[in-house]
Amino acid sequence: MESPRIGIIGGSGLYRMEGLTELQELHLDTPYGPCSDALMQGLLGGVPVVFLARHGRSHHLIPSQVPFRANLHALKQLGVQYVLSVSAVGSLREEMAPLDLVLPDQFIDMTRLRPGSFFGDGAVAHVSLADPLCPVLRQTVAQAWADLNDSAVRLHEGGTYVCIEGPAFSTRAESHWYRSMGASIIGMTNMPEARLAREAEIAYATLALVTDWDCWRANQACVTAEMAIANLQQNAQRAQTLVTQVVKRLAQRWPASPAHTALSSALVTPPAAMPEATRARLAPLLARVAAERGG
Repeated sequence: MESPRIGIIGGSGLYRMEGLTELQELHLDTPYGPCSDALMQGLLGGVPVVFLARHGRSHHLIPSQVPFRANLHALKQLGVQYVLSVSAVGSLREEMAPLDLVLPDQFIDMTRLRPGSFFGDGAVAHVSLADPLCPVLRQTVAQAWADLNDSAVRLHEGGTYVCIEGPAFSTRAESHWYRSMGASIIGMTNMPEARLAREAEIAYATLALVTDWDCWRANQACVTAEMAIANLQQNAQRAQTLVTQVVKRLAQRWPASPAHTALSSALVTPPAAMPEATRARLAPLLARVAAERGG
């Protein structure tokens, strides 16, 4: 089978991708240990893709235990150039109701326990993260949604995702604080995932599925895991249909993304000057820019 150029990461409640054919279950070695679960490679509408359940297919990983570096490194090894993250989120805005979809364009990272970079140990790179979500991939998702002409729910284009450490949900004071920051939705998993994708020169976008109002809204039940999963399952089929359409659109022209050359202006240390072990660890990430620089 042709190497997949598209990766799909499923969050809470989305543990497999319907419609995948010619499935192969892959277990790749990475310098960061095993991935969250097996990588499920197959064809979606005839297009090679790979699916990964972020928390594992049995949902055994809390957000801080997700092996983000292993996951992204493995996807890069496979040749993935685009990652669509399907993620459950809470809403911090009145206009973003449960069961709505959101295409955020910004992040606020409140996590503190997670390794957030592939670099270090003799290799320095400073990627630009001013626009942390790929505008090209976001536009493709929006166009795919328009293709579906689904008037049952709303898709909100734009918004800020605040990523908290978890696994507990926010206090009321925190929920109001995040709202005062201008955050639109809240989740626990898209950072450092998005940052690592940028370091790996992978275009990354989030399809956020609103499941609840967090705990800021007066006279509204506060979020529970049971509530979030139940609402997510209502939208799971819609999300899978949209992902299939996104895959179809990407395969029509494989659009170039600024993320695909992120290391050209970010990598400070020449690969030849890196310690051998570090260069080997980063080999899938450095292959393009090393060739660009002639070594």
